[in-house]
Amino acid sequence: MKQNTIPKLSLGIFPTPIRRADNISRLLNTNVFIKRDDLTGLGLGGNKVRKLEYLLADAREKHAEVVFTTGGAQSNHAMLTAAAAGRLGMKPILILKKRGVTDRVGNQLLEHLMGTEVIFMDTDSYEDIYREMDRLGAELGVPYYKIPCGGSNALGTLGYVDCAAEIRDQGIHFDYIVCAEGSGGTLAGLALGAKLFLPGTKVCGMMVDTDPFDEITPRLMRESAALLGESLEISRRDFELRNLCGPGYAIPSEEGNRAISLLAAEEGIFLDPVYTGKAFAGLLQMAEEGAFRETDNVLFIHTGGAGGLFAIA
Repeated sequence: MKQNTIPKLSLGIFPTPIRRADNISRLLNTNVFIKRDDLTGLGLGGNKVRKLEYLLADAREKHAEVVFTTGGAQSNHAMLTAAAAGRLGMKPILILKKRGVTDRVGNQLLEHLMGTEVIFMDTDSYEDIYREMDRLGAELGVPYYKIPCGGSNALGTLGYVDCAAEIRDQGIHFDYIVCAEGSGGTLAGLALGAKLFLPGTKVCGMMVDTDPFDEITPRLMRESAALLGESLEISRRDFELRNLCGPGYAIPSEEGNRAISLLAAEEGIFLDPVYTGKAFAGLLQMAEEGAFRETDNVLFIHTGGAGGLFAIA
């Protein structure tokens, strides 16, 4: 594999711990573990730190002085990009969709504390936003770097290939890995990493948006595998998808809110209403349907998002 030759920064604290959720395991009659990627050590933590280690290494290699990214108004990815870019001496500019909670709460408050430039665009099209990045970048007249929504491209996906190798090295075999599916890169990295490092592990993505993830995920897997010099047969059979979007992206769902309350009460671990709450609701749904055996080991990837708890509309 070429992975060790691909430039990568050290931005987080790894490996993140894996802990058995004893009370949840008893309630679901299976073995539920949580990988605490909410404790990655930058900002309020979260899965985007793994992706940014590759993306911002590429930005540095290209001598970028400005880093653009995008997402929803309360994007965890955008907040963490601002934190990481500022730490590296690059100027972050966030061009966010004017959807959701734009008040100075949640991640907007954190961005304010960091002095981040935030621009809201009244559009549903990320293509509009990427064009605006190019317009502003040309206007600024300095080298700039564009990071897509969620950091989900072939390079960012490598962060979760790394995570799969990290899980292998932590010494527990998992029958299932469950994560949120919001822009594609986390699930794609875990699914590709499972093919490389975790034989016998099923990877399940809980969709919190309505994008065509059955197409996006295999494409990202193939593109990341090519970066690694791996020739693999990749198909839709390499992962499972469930629709947990509920009333819409970034709109809390009843089942997601129940999952948040359950994990908080039973384990003292806090999820968010946009991603992890809905994803954990999907895990609970699988358990209720009898998907897990009593002897199974089920790993939930806690991808962070604590800021979103303080911006519930």
